[in-house]
Amino acid sequence: MVLRPEDTEDLAAEILLQIVQGDYSILRQFRNQSSLATYLTVIARRICVHELARRASARELEPSHEERAKAEADHDEAPKPRLGLENLEEVEKLLSKLPSREREIVRLYYLEGRSYEEISTAMHAPVNSIGPILSRARKKLRKDVKSPPRVQRGVQPKAGEK
Repeated sequence: MVLRPEDTEDLAAEILLQIVQGDYSILRQFRNQSSLATYLTVIARRICVHELARRASARELEPSHEERAKAEADHDEAPKPRLGLENLEEVEKLLSKLPSREREIVRLYYLEGRSYEEISTAMHAPVNSIGPILSRARKKLRKDVKSPPRVQRGVQPKAGEK
């Protein structure tokens, strides 16, 4: 992943915020089992990986610059029915296939923009479980989007069906 200078600054600010958060609780957890530099490096790396993974997963659901430009160009032309995930009904249909807990977590994270901590509090779930739940939900949603209708072996489709 290529980082722009502003991304690097954002990550550095996020690292400092995490260190300062809770009245420097991260630094108070240091137990001299390694050097302070190593300890801070591990913390910084963990925060960077978490933030970059969050951005990457958010980017999967956002249209790319090219897709946005094409959508704007299409918007100037005569209105056409939209296909795919842009269609709110399609999103609702896909979300309805998820178990209620996963559906609510996906809704809170992607549609309301809540943080893992906020979701954890709202759903009474450990913060560490939010990421894996979102990951499983994304896999299920991708599978539902990409998989063609199944035809059972030995069963011929009815006339007019594929």
